[in-house]
Amino acid sequence: MFILLQTTTISLSAIGLPVLIIGALGLIFGLILAVASKVFAVEIDPRVEEIIEVLPGANCGACGQAGCAGYAEQIVNGGEAIDKCAPGGSDVVAQIAQIMGMEASSSDRKVAVIHCSSGGHENTNWKYQYEGVETCKAAANVAGGPNSCSWGCMGLNDCMRACIFDAISIDSNGMRLIDLEKCTGCGACVKACPRALIDLVPINRNVYIKCSSKDKGVEARQVCGSLHPCIGCGICAKKCPVDAISIQNNLASIDYEKCINCGLCASACPTKSILDLLVGTRKQAEINPEGCIGCTICAKVCPVQAISGELKKIHEVDKAKCIGCELCVPKCPKKVIEMV
Repeated sequence: MFILLQTTTISLSAIGLPVLIIGALGLIFGLILAVASKVFAVEIDPRVEEIIEVLPGANCGACGQAGCAGYAEQIVNGGEAIDKCAPGGSDVVAQIAQIMGMEASSSDRKVAVIHCSSGGHENTNWKYQYEGVETCKAAANVAGGPNSCSWGCMGLNDCMRACIFDAISIDSNGMRLIDLEKCTGCGACVKACPRALIDLVPINRNVYIKCSSKDKGVEARQVCGSLHPCIGCGICAKKCPVDAISIQNNLASIDYEKCINCGLCASACPTKSILDLLVGTRKQAEINPEGCIGCTICAKVCPVQAISGELKKIHEVDKAKCIGCELCVPKCPKKVIEMV
């Protein structure tokens, strides 16, 4: 009995001592870490937390940062512009400006536009049946892609998967459609498309080139057929009253800094490769004769000479010529021109 008790006591002592030593070391190291965290603590500007609360939390990367927290930190500590959050829009810009004690910058909201009129199985000519990895990026590396147009949409939905706002859908013909109400202009789909078919365009510009083909006219027609290819004829550029369209590599492109939404290019395009969202709904200028002083400023800025009148006499708008560009509206010193 005595031997048994002694053995048990020795066994408990052998176990307890290491436990006490480890516990003591843990306590010491914990105290050291606690002191270090206080001594070497990096103070976080409270404005960073405030901006994070304001941001939508989409972490889409449109701002160029890895996420909303990174963007908030760059605004406060890196001098980053406050208008780079596409999902947040002008409301978020205003709130961030208030937090930062600065004036809100204004920039036009942008939306994604797909420059391709094909993309659906009913609208595209195919060279072969692709059976590889179901991504556009992978398909583009196999003999230049399965569709005959080496510039067009392959329809494997990389753009849809990249969009976290569910702004891209497919119609009955397999065409990719962008919901302008849902689109935040984050640019994720732009980066995802291996053929660079998607671009960000100011939402107040409603005339788009529907094609991305750089093939010559004859080749473009052979590949696309009736799918409205751009043949680089240059008619649209000649019709544009503000020189907003240029032709490069057999493809028309629109400079949205110059574009006035008149739609003359779309109506003149022989292959209908330009989409005009305002067709049939475009307003025209109207001058209130009671306030007109005949200053001739409106007539001078009209790109199509739709306004006429002698100096110091009431001016009139020729409805047959007016293209609804609205250039005359802000120029009128008496504010008597409106779009109706």
